[in-house]
Parts: sequence; structure tokens; C-alpha cells
Amino acid sequence: MAEKLHFYNENKIRLDELLRKELPAHYNSDFSNSKIRRLIIAGAVSVNGRAITRPAFVLNPRSDVCVLFDKEKFLYEKQPDDIKFEVTSDSVLYEDDNYIFINKPAFFPVEQTITGNRDNLHDVVVRYLWSKNPALRNPPYVGIMHRLDRETSGVILFTKTREVNKEISEIFQSHSFTKKYYAVVEAGEVSPAFSVEMYMARVSSKSQAAKWGQVSESAKDAQYSRTDFKVLRPITIENRKCLLLECNLFTGRTHQIRVHLASKGLPILGDTLYGGTTATRIYLHSSELSCKLFTVKSDFPW
Repeated sequence: MAEKLHFYNENKIRLDELLRKELPAHYNSDFSNSKIRRLIIAGAVSVNGRAITRPAFVLNPRSDVCVLFDKEKFLYEKQPDDIKFEVTSDSVLYEDDNYIFINKPAFFPVEQTITGNRDNLHDVVVRYLWSKNPALRNPPYVGIMHRLDRETSGVILFTKTREVNKEISEIFQSHSFTKKYYAVVEAGEVSPAFSVEMYMARVSSKSQAAKWGQVSESAKDAQYSRTDFKVLRPITIENRKCLLLECNLFTGRTHQIRVHLASKGLPILGDTLYGGTTATRIYLHSSELSCKLFTVKSDFPW
């Protein structure tokens, strides 16, 4: 049950700094900085009777800071429903002295998140390479050159030496990579082939789940994006009549395919953030990554 807590400050101080000092002392418990920031952003704090949602708000001396505080909810941490995954020879699509390509499963993050000690693909690849060469005194180098959403499966590249990072980065930046995906959308009226191009930016507030959308070219942080789509065939997934699409990316913006298909009234099956029907997963799969150096493919998973 929530209770009202009142705190007073003697000198000028930021709101989040005051709560970082007073809340742990009141409850004789440690609270993370991120949780205190979320408490303020959620509107649970008022100063002199006025709601304040800015953690950096500077308090004047002797301000009355009131916190509507529910300790049980505040301390609750939703556990991510990640799968357990370890790299084996079966999940390595290609490997040489400089590169390793992994067939990433859905429901597994690529890198560490703000949730501490969360297993992730980067760390798993490090463990795999170290197990192949246990004589190493330090963990082997593994470079992240691009990313896939946690829910997306398929081909992903890591570098094994720093020396090749510059060349790979330049290939990505010059749009010289061929990046193909499979996406499943619920059946509708759609052309056999179509393209979507737009300027994109984040359209959700920082306190909400990250969501991108179409913006004007002049908007802050606007980035050009383009995807070409081709209908491959009808397909039945989870007892739903759907279409299987091939998606060819010319740019690699966050959530690009998801936003582009949603803009055409064709959200990906399972992608509820962009209007898709609830399903057991988001049906998006990285099927091919190729350039002048290599071509690596992942089999159709459905």
C-alpha cells in the first residue's frame, strides 16, 4: 500500500539527489538511481504541492517534497523472459580468424542492458571462443558491429579482431551490405512488390517503451530509411492466414522493417508495439548478410 512521505532540504539540491539520500535512510535499504529517476518521471513526487517529473529539478531550501511511495511496487523487478542460450557449432553459421556469424535465437538480447547481470549474445560468444582456447589469460575480443532486436532471430555478425572493425564499419556506412529478412504479416491486400521510404525518429517519450515512427525531414534526429518488400507466398502461422515477405534493407534504422510495414497497414505478426496481433513471437528473421567479403545465410525458420 502506498504511503505519503515528506522530506525537507536545508540547501539547494537536485530532486533526485535528495531522494537518493533520504529514501534509503528512511527504509534502511539501498535503492538504485534508475529506480528513483523512474519514480519521479512517473509523477509520484510533488514539491510544495506541485507535481514534478524532472529528476534534475533544483529544490530551494526548505522545500516540502512529498513522495507517494509504494515500497512493494518500487522494489519489484520484472524478470525478462529471455531464453537460455549457449553458442555451439550448430549455431555458428560461419567463422574464420576475423569473423564469427551466429544464428541468433529469438528472445535473447544481443548485448548487456540496464538490467544488471543479464545474459546476452555478446557474452555468450565470448564464452564460446574462450572455451575453444582456454589457455587465454583474458577473455577473447568480440566486437559488436550491428544489432538485432531481442525478439528477432537470424544472422548476426561479430568481429574477432579489432583490425577489421574499420573496414566492416565502412561497408555498413556505405550501405554496401545486402541485408535480407523474412517477415510474416497477416494476409491482406498488398502488391507483389513494394517499397517504403521515410524519415524516421523516436516518437515515444523516454519514460515509455522505445517506439519509432515517421517524421518530417527537418525533425530533430530524423534519419532517412528505405526497405524493398516482395511477397514470397501465403503461409499459415499459429492458425492464421498470413503472407511471407522478403525484406531488403537499404538502411539499418532501429525498428525499420517493423515501422515500414506498420505504415502500410501490415504490422508483423506478434509485433503488438506497432499494431500487430498477439502471437508467440515477433515473426521477423534475419535471413542473409552479405558484402564483397562474404555471404552468410540462415535457413527459413518457420
